[in-house]
Amino acid sequence: LKGTTLPFPYQAVVLIADAHNTPTPMIQVICNDRLGRKIAVKCLPEDSIGDFKKVLGLQIGTPHEKIVLKKGYMIFKDHISLQDYEVNDGMSLELYYA
Repeated sequence: LKGTTLPFPYQAVVLIADAHNTPTPMIQVICNDRLGRKIAVKCLPEDSIGDFKKVLGLQIGTPHEKIVLKKGYMIFKDHISLQDYEVNDGMSLELYYA
């Protein structure tokens, strides 16, 4: 539809549709287990903590059910997304094994 002239209400719909089709850039999160291992994981900000744990578990060879992620004293819950916890590109999380 680019390059065509549409009446006003339809132009707004096309602009909104184009804005929602832009890909979200991936972020890199570093997980430190404090045993000498730092793992860098690429993911999307919309990914849930549970999905993030699955990718992390595949990288380190640990079942995702045994992974606990913390930041300070806060334990991250599996059903909440990374962006809800305000996890940004290059941020470090603490990795524990349960």
